[in-house]
Amino acid sequence: MRNVKVYEETWPLHTPFVISRSARSEARVVVVELEEDGIKASGECTPYPRYGESEASVMAQILTIVPQLENRLSREELQTLLPPGAARNAVDSALWDLAARKANQTLTHYAGVTLPQSITTAQTVVIGTPEQMAASAAALSEKGAQLLKVKLDDHLISERLVAIRSAAPAATLIVDANESWHAEGLAARCQLLADLGVAMLEQPLPAGDDEMLANFIHPLPICADESCHTRESLASLHGRYEMVNIKLDKTGGLTEALALADEAAKQGFALMLGCMICTSRAISAALPLANRVRYADLDGPTWLAVDVEPALHFTTGTLHL
Repeated sequence: MRNVKVYEETWPLHTPFVISRSARSEARVVVVELEEDGIKASGECTPYPRYGESEASVMAQILTIVPQLENRLSREELQTLLPPGAARNAVDSALWDLAARKANQTLTHYAGVTLPQSITTAQTVVIGTPEQMAASAAALSEKGAQLLKVKLDDHLISERLVAIRSAAPAATLIVDANESWHAEGLAARCQLLADLGVAMLEQPLPAGDDEMLANFIHPLPICADESCHTRESLASLHGRYEMVNIKLDKTGGLTEALALADEAAKQGFALMLGCMICTSRAISAALPLANRVRYADLDGPTWLAVDVEPALHFTTGTLHL
């Protein structure tokens, strides 16, 4: 039998995290702890209201399978018991962590992956005035960030981007609109981004409206985030997106994330690895994917006032392993 614990945690942020649809001052996560044969393991998820999730709903989902978990449920069996999403991710991550610890290996080695000593990660510039965003970009760039992920809503696009590009002329910029733009005017905005040297645009339109991207000629790659959850999403993305953003809280854990990465790459999509606002525990669970992606956006823990122990080692723009 396994011992199973399920609980919530709240982690204050040192700076508010502002995107097009929300602002938050804390990270609220759900943790699954497993103990088997004297070995303890854990997994974490961040419930996301955009997908109809809350801490309560995620915990309720997990609690429905606690008897099976106690009876040594496998990762393969889990895939059929819970749908993709945060709840399954917490359980799947805990099962991967348990298997790696029982093998006395790191998760990446257990998954057959060898990572470099450091990984370049995006650092996020959240929504503010053009002056605030430029100051943030300049500070991050001066501290060593090479890749900046710029959050935008539907306002002051050119003003914000021109200010950021002037403040961080050497940085690689990727832009994330979080579904806040509209088809009208999108071509002009894409050209503006290209003219400013932006490397990629993430999810400009609402997921339900992205058929507007079909046969839309654009001068820079467009990445699907909210439009891509699992392998089942891929069929509808062809001709609309060149890249997919893989997040364990969307796929329902590393098991499906690895399968999604395989299939997306086979179908010609470039890959990005993303995260929610989370602790180092959640980033560690995603690391087996890190050497397969064009862009890694793993700065979630860097927004926390205090991280979980043991924490991963971040410097601005870099995750050190």
